[in-house]
Amino acid sequence: MISREPTLERLAVARSLLLEPFGLDETVLARALRTIGEHRIDDADLYFQYTRSEGWSLEEGIVKSGSFSIDQGVGVRAVSGEKTAFAYSDDISEAALLDAARTVRTIAAAGQSRRVKVGPPQVASSRMLYAPTDPIATLDSARKVELLEKVERLARARDPRIVQVMAGLAAEYDVVLVARADGTVAADVRPLVRLSVTVIAEQNGRREIGTGGGGGRFGLGYFHDGVIAGYVDDAVKAALTNLESRPAPAGEMTVVLGPGWPGVLLHEAVGHGLEGDFNRKGSSAFSGRIGQRVAAKGVTVLDDGTLPDRRGSLNIDDEGHVTQCNVLIEDGILRGYIQDSLNARLMKVKPTGNGRRESYAHVPMPRMTNTYMLGGDKSPEEIVASIKKGLYAVNFGGGQVDITSGKFVFSASEAYWVENGRIQYPVKGATLIGNGPDALTRVSLIGNDMRLDSGVGTCGKEGQSVPVGVGQPTLRIDGLTVGGTA
Repeated sequence: MISREPTLERLAVARSLLLEPFGLDETVLARALRTIGEHRIDDADLYFQYTRSEGWSLEEGIVKSGSFSIDQGVGVRAVSGEKTAFAYSDDISEAALLDAARTVRTIAAAGQSRRVKVGPPQVASSRMLYAPTDPIATLDSARKVELLEKVERLARARDPRIVQVMAGLAAEYDVVLVARADGTVAADVRPLVRLSVTVIAEQNGRREIGTGGGGGRFGLGYFHDGVIAGYVDDAVKAALTNLESRPAPAGEMTVVLGPGWPGVLLHEAVGHGLEGDFNRKGSSAFSGRIGQRVAAKGVTVLDDGTLPDRRGSLNIDDEGHVTQCNVLIEDGILRGYIQDSLNARLMKVKPTGNGRRESYAHVPMPRMTNTYMLGGDKSPEEIVASIKKGLYAVNFGGGQVDITSGKFVFSASEAYWVENGRIQYPVKGATLIGNGPDALTRVSLIGNDMRLDSGVGTCGKEGQSVPVGVGQPTLRIDGLTVGGTA
């Protein structure tokens, strides 16, 4: 059997789902782009998408709900200066496509932009970071139900104090095709799966919750017995730990963050502030600071969309650009921002492969992929042992950040009080309060245990949600404010 090069294979899949059934081909796409380019514009693109998704949920030992959906459509965009005109349709037809093209070209204003010549089709190069699998088809319905029932049995068997188990299984098959005014044609076939576990433990009338789970860009076969057991153990451990928790102390103190998912604080407090749109407009705390020290020595932060099988990875971004490993902060020095094509052009830099959108019905904007901090040379045990009095936070719930000021608030879902280098007891109600750029300068010890999250992150920005990854090593941050309940 002769297989095609992955880029051509993805294009063939995209054409078979998004063009051929509707009598479209690259000639029609070029006609639509020429229609947009009849007026003066800086850029234009067409974004076709086919998405099939499925979800199952279990509660009280019963699979109570299942869902299945198919969505498809096309988004048409014209860009002139800082202005964007956008139209979308769930009717993929030549008539709808040309109508949308005529609608968005009205953005042009004479003298403000250049006339873009539509180039001949050219296939964008990319790589294969994940197999073009339809994950929904990798397990039949009976085995999906069995998987969720196994989660229920394992969790209840771990401890008699587990009184309730909830589990969810989600799978998505996403195919996109991008055609740009410069002639670029690119496609991607994106699998995505996730298994989530939530347990409630009860003791002496007190109830606490714990969560676990993960996923990525692969089939449902990834969730073998060992992986499922690990997710269940995480959820049960968190719930039972919180049954023993005491009210968290408050005040300014040393805080140590655990590896992996606690990188969500880095994502929110720092990552969003490094997105190109906020910096072009001068609204980020990092605006105009390229080449300056913004963090302690040893702090290196990357946004990397090229990690195999990761939830936040993409072969191409949603503008057809190949994703990259971008160094944002290097040894404490700010090196660059995350860019889509519009903001990159206006800031006179190159796109970084971070143009992302929730669906064909949304405009792209600069978004993170997998954002993480590199490891250092300290063992996690050494870092915890260095705390005289402080907090060791190993897991987080929700949080929020103000991009302009950099101020953040995060709630710790699993944390411990530490004195004289020894963990004393778990605490509940700890809230970390600080300023992202300031917190980076207070990093004093960096662990050698850098870890990515298990594959659960979803990032929201301006009403759009996209899958992302986060990660970091164990970190010691000095003088962070903790809001507590004690």
